[in-house]
Amino acid sequence: MKNALVWFCRIAVGLLFIFSGLIKANDPLGFSYKLEEYFEVFYITWLNGFALSLSVILCALEMILGFALLVGARAVKVVWGLLLLIIFFGFLTFYSAYFKVVQTCGCFGDAIPLTPWQSFIKDMILLLLVVMLFINRKSIKPLTNAKTGDKLLLGAAIVSIGFGLYTYNFLPVIDFLPYKIGANILEEMKTPPGAIPDEFEITYKLINKKTKATKTMTDKEYLKSGIWKDANWQVQGNPESRLVKKGFEPKIRDLNIQDAQGNNYNQELLSSPFYSLWIVAYNLDDANAAAVNRSNALAANLIQNYNTRVIFLTSNAPESAQKFAKEHKLVSELFYADGVPLKTMVRANPGIILLKNGTVINKWHFHNMPKYDELVKNYLSKQ
Repeated sequence: MKNALVWFCRIAVGLLFIFSGLIKANDPLGFSYKLEEYFEVFYITWLNGFALSLSVILCALEMILGFALLVGARAVKVVWGLLLLIIFFGFLTFYSAYFKVVQTCGCFGDAIPLTPWQSFIKDMILLLLVVMLFINRKSIKPLTNAKTGDKLLLGAAIVSIGFGLYTYNFLPVIDFLPYKIGANILEEMKTPPGAIPDEFEITYKLINKKTKATKTMTDKEYLKSGIWKDANWQVQGNPESRLVKKGFEPKIRDLNIQDAQGNNYNQELLSSPFYSLWIVAYNLDDANAAAVNRSNALAANLIQNYNTRVIFLTSNAPESAQKFAKEHKLVSELFYADGVPLKTMVRANPGIILLKNGTVINKWHFHNMPKYDELVKNYLSKQ
């Protein structure tokens, strides 16, 4: 019975750690953004420059420890590592939930979004399983001899780190974001008729001018009681609003593409029946200069030979972006949007997106940017 329980915990914890690490390693840049949020909360923003490296390492560590547990390699050390890791994650998720700071922990990336309290409960269940393994750590038997186990661990480390580096350099293998290939951006921004909105509860603090007695009431209680008719009772301070029930929320709700004058171009750019190419560089200060020049050459050919509309989209201020455009002799139109949706559009700086009728036809990291002939053959010659 004891042996069966240990095996159950071993399989459950091992698979969950591998799954969690794999999902985050699929999008290490996205996980690094989440780490930066935590760095800001704990006032350690000097670590921002290490966020990407830490992202790849943490994701790999989860997968390595999970795999090691399953094969039973270096079991005692591995269980110690799992225990320390889950205590650390538990602290982060509790802190996020209790103090309402980072509202999605990124435990399973964008594949399975969890609220902070859901993440904390998940971590506490995992902690119980890991504690069970820790108590019985000497009972965990390896599936191979020590030498073979070490070789398997080395292989797991190479694959885990390699996968994170690959997805960082060539975009996620599976895109869970709202701007994935095949998504219609305009449709993703819409709220369907009859959709239930967020439900809020407003709390009033009341004080009696004569007796100085105080009461706290919700908006429904306030109206039902008729206390608002009594001139002796008055609302004290500002009412507090609390989200009671989450309503419908469109997948894309923060995209606002503008020109330098602040005019919105969402509808115009996303309803064109022709192919258009978007070069997305959320931060021009960190954008790969060589890739910007290659994308500009691609844009020049498309504009000249196919009259393709090419836009350059950034979150930099117009003055800074126009200076950048002049230095790099950009031929595309300049547009502006907030950095958050631009980071979500494509995990590269710059990244390339091909659209038609507001639908994402394809997108590329600057490391595998399409050649002009490839775009013509696969798309433009067929329109």
